Amino acid sequence: MKRTRIKDALESMDVGAEVALAGWVRTVRTSKGGFSFLALNDGSCMATIQVVADSALPNYDAVAHLTTGCSVIVRGELVASPAKGQRVEVKATEVQVVGLADADTYPIQPKHHTFEFLRQQAHLRTRTNTFGAVARVRNAVCAAIHEFFQSRHFLYVHTPIITASDCEGAGQLFRVTTLDHAQPPRTPEGQIDYSQDFFGRSSYLTVSGQLEVETYACSLGNVYTFGPTFRAENSNTPRHLAEFWMVEPEIVFADLADDADLAEQFLKFLFRAVLDRCGQDVAFFNERIDKTVIDTLTHVADSDFVRLDYTEAVEILQKADRQWDYPPAWGNDLQTEHERFLTEQTFKKPVILMNYPASIKPFYMRLNDDGRTVAAMDVLVPKIGEIIGGSQREERLDVLESRIDAQHMRKEDYWWYTDLRRYGTVPHAGFGLGLERTVQFVTGMANIRDVIPFPRAPRSADF
Repeated sequence: MKRTRIKDALESMDVGAEVALAGWVRTVRTSKGGFSFLALNDGSCMATIQVVADSALPNYDAVAHLTTGCSVIVRGELVASPAKGQRVEVKATEVQVVGLADADTYPIQPKHHTFEFLRQQAHLRTRTNTFGAVARVRNAVCAAIHEFFQSRHFLYVHTPIITASDCEGAGQLFRVTTLDHAQPPRTPEGQIDYSQDFFGRSSYLTVSGQLEVETYACSLGNVYTFGPTFRAENSNTPRHLAEFWMVEPEIVFADLADDADLAEQFLKFLFRAVLDRCGQDVAFFNERIDKTVIDTLTHVADSDFVRLDYTEAVEILQKADRQWDYPPAWGNDLQTEHERFLTEQTFKKPVILMNYPASIKPFYMRLNDDGRTVAAMDVLVPKIGEIIGGSQREERLDVLESRIDAQHMRKEDYWWYTDLRRYGTVPHAGFGLGLERTVQFVTGMANIRDVIPFPRAPRSADF
């Protein structure tokens, strides 16, 4: 018999249907009348289904002694459930025990566990309601990302994980090497000789696929890349990861206004998709994690995003009647407290900040006519602040080269990138959205390490 998902059995199958369920036991309750009641979950939904096994089963004694975490295959008939809150249950005709779980050592018991404890059990934590729901929401967000861009005829491009360039210029890179770390080859000056390394030069894990995806945009039109990125930033906070996923679209014959419009449409599509497709999971987060999740997602999906110049934003913040931990000043990046004030207090809706000081932005962002700002944008949403960062790219060769020089970068490392400006240059723009930051916003989870399967952070790579 074909395996039946518990979600389908609970939501769309009729009483009397024959089913074959496979999953993991959450709880077992045995009555004196020769009946055992198994709560079974298979990950297809939040809910468990009740399986009623009676003493007529040939292996009833084994079934009655099942414990939390055991895996089973159940065959039987859907019958109307007398229990409150569940339409149907399964009257078992066969219960096959697949895998036992030692009740004395199995760490995921039917009781409250802290998220800190569950991070130490990352290989098992998806058997809890919270992390099963996180996984389903993350899956829905990823599917919606591809759906959004594919439906708009964007080309999906796989950019490299290993690269020789630092897109952000911040130097927070993980080095990739095959050299003997105990006795690396040296140059006559005593420096490590990376010309003898695997790639014949220094190489790193990528911080962004943007530069590479621009090459495809400048010949194939609108594109996007979606994959893992890495930052060797020693930040042990609930907002930072050393490994995270980024989606980065690039649009051609486009300016910053086009970029902002795309970002707004994209976020609204994602949030509406989660609300429509993950109703049970989102309701769980709204009840157990953050009671404003549904209202916040609905509000963002239904709002017209404000467009606001960075300079005007600084003026608003400086005039605000409140004490700042970090006083706002022109030329400084805005802090989360500033971003949340703009979205939650000033405008009460998402804000797209535009035209940042050139001195705090990377070399590839287009220099504005004033000579001191660039065509950059950050999309800010309530509760977390920045969720998207993007810009119009500098398409003028002379300006781009002067920006590379101004940031003391090596032009020869970016010869292929500047070639795009030599041969048929076009105005183009794009942005980056961090998947984990988005899932964190959607679920209300407080720590970003709880929305990625195996978090990578300083001194944390156990799994």
